[in-house]
Order: sequence, then C-alpha cells, then structure tokens
Amino acid sequence: MAAGAGSGRTMSSTFLPVRFWLLMPSWLIIGFFLALPVLLMLVYSFLTKEFRGGVIWEPTLAAYDQFLFDRGLFGDDPPQIEWKYISIFLRSIFQATGATILCLIIGFPTAFFIATRNENTKVIWLFLVTVPYWVNLLIRTVSMKFLIRDSGPLNELLITIGAIETPLKLINTNFAVQLGLFYSYLPFMVLPIYAALERYNFTFSEAASDLYAPKWTILRQILIPIIKPGIIAGCILVFVPSLGAFLAPDLLGGAKTFMIGSLIEDQFKGNAGNWPFGAASSMILLSLVMIVLIYYARAQSKEQV
Repeated sequence: MAAGAGSGRTMSSTFLPVRFWLLMPSWLIIGFFLALPVLLMLVYSFLTKEFRGGVIWEPTLAAYDQFLFDRGLFGDDPPQIEWKYISIFLRSIFQATGATILCLIIGFPTAFFIATRNENTKVIWLFLVTVPYWVNLLIRTVSMKFLIRDSGPLNELLITIGAIETPLKLINTNFAVQLGLFYSYLPFMVLPIYAALERYNFTFSEAASDLYAPKWTILRQILIPIIKPGIIAGCILVFVPSLGAFLAPDLLGGAKTFMIGSLIEDQFKGNAGNWPFGAASSMILLSLVMIVLIYYARAQSKEQV
C-alpha cells in the first residue's frame, strides 16, 4: 500500500492495463454458458418445427403466432386470441407473485430474528435455514408430495387429533404448488434481508423509541426504507425462479396447475416436442423477467439520484 501511495497509483489503477485479460475467463464463461444458449433459443424461436423433434432451418413466426393466436385445427380459420397459453402464463405470474409474498411474510420476521441474536447463535440459525437445501431440489419436492398426499403424515396427524374427519385434498391443487414454491425458495428471501439487517444500525430504532415512536412507525418509516434494497433483492430472487419453475407444478400440481416452466419443458422432451414453440415461450418468459429487472434497476437509479 505504501509503495502504491508513493508511486502515485491506487490499487484500482494498478491492474488497469491488464484488466481485459483478467476479465477474460469470466467473459468466456458468461458468453459460453449464458449468452450462447439464450442466443440459440432466440434463433430456434424463429425456425420451423421438424415433425420428429428438432428444427428446420426455415425462418418463420409460427411459434409466436401459436402462442398468441388460435387459427383452428388446419390453420386456415380467422385468428382468435389463444387463451390457453396466455392463461398458463398468467397463472405462472400469479403463482410466482403468491410465492414471493408468502416468502416475504415468513422470511422478513425470520431474518429479523436471526439478525438480532448474538454472534454465536446467528451461525446456528443460519445453518438451520440453509441445511435442508443441501439436498437436491427433486428429492425435497418428492418428500413434500409424500408429506401432503391423501394418506400422508399430515392428513394422518390431522385425523388422529380430530381436526378433520376425511383427508384433505392437497395434491394436484394450486395450494400444493404454492407450498412447493415457498419451500423451495424461502432462503432466497431470508438471506438477502438478513444481509441488509446486518448492516442496519439499530441505534436508529432505539433513538426513535426514545422519542416515543410506536414500533409499527419505526418499522414502517425507519427500518423498512433502510433495508429496502435487501427486501427487493429477495423478492427478485424468489419471483424469477418461481416464474419458470417446473418441478413443483409437475410433482405437486396437475393439469389445472400447469405453469410456463412445465410448458417449456414439455416442448423439449421426446420426439414429439415443438422446439421452436418451446424456444418462443422461453423468449417471452425471458422478456418478462427482463422487464421486471429493468424496472427495478431504473427505480434504484432514480432513488440514488
């Protein structure tokens, strides 16, 4: 540091001449594993479906037309709005929003509780929050299905204590999908809020309390505005993967709980899939996610100004 100060160069300018080469591995990984697949999906969405799966390299807008319009069995009827796929899309937004709200309701108090413990206890609570997620998501979702099925432990317990007389129908419902999404992504809400609370100066709350401010006023006007970036980050981290989830709808839901992630997955499975339509659905989903992220970025930039 002394040598850097003596030579008049800061640490940020020391590596300036070679920053391109230092960033090259990151750019290569991002380009190969992120940009290239997205570009490939974009190209596929404008190609023609091959009868046995795959694509024919003939440009067309048929995949997007199929998503938005119904032209009849033989494709020669006047176009009408295709509500089947639009309703799946809207259902996905509804389920992702519900999972985000539920994770926020449970995650915020959990993060606040952990952040206000002593240093030794914090580690234990964080461990308890994250340890279930060391297990594969598929295994956890199957376990959830076993737990809430008609003859599962949950219904047997409720019948045993006399709370219900007949088993609750939970599997293949929107509630089951919502529960699966909540269980899958809860830590994505807890950890960003906890990180924001760790940087929060609790003397602000103490000062407001000394001035006889009610607890709800302290929470609404002091605490939440300061940790707002952590809350928004948690909401995005839950909403985005919930929007494209397919394990919870497939294993816990049914035909009436079909979501956009399951629709995309089906288009790429087996030889009967429609790759261009799956790619077009992916692009529409990606566009929605990008709109949410751009809106958040612009809102944050306005607040900083």
